[in-house]
Amino acid sequence: MVAARPDEAFGEAASVFAALGDPTRLRLVARLCHGGPLSIVRLTDGAEVSRQAVTKHLRALEAAGLVRSGRAGRERIWELQPRRLAETRRYLDQISTQWDAALARLSDFVETQRP
Repeated sequence: MVAARPDEAFGEAASVFAALGDPTRLRLVARLCHGGPLSIVRLTDGAEVSRQAVTKHLRALEAAGLVRSGRAGRERIWELQPRRLAETRRYLDQISTQWDAALARLSDFVETQRP
């Protein structure tokens, strides 16, 4: 998100939030976060969903810019894109700052209205 307009940043962040809103996708991101790049075989190991379903979820995460894949021999290896998470974190920090400022203004207003 390089100097994106607020509406563009919102759209980019919204795709990340939508992708992470699914529990299976969130678990996949967590596994990649802790386990590093993994093959589809390793990602489906112990999962309660099929390899085909995991692949579908990985494609959704890839569309949101959260993961990418590459070939290592005959395997496709999936890895997390931490930059995308960092960009989304900065967006959340910006929203948090705006909310803090709004709440401080409200508090100031309420304090000045007391008899």
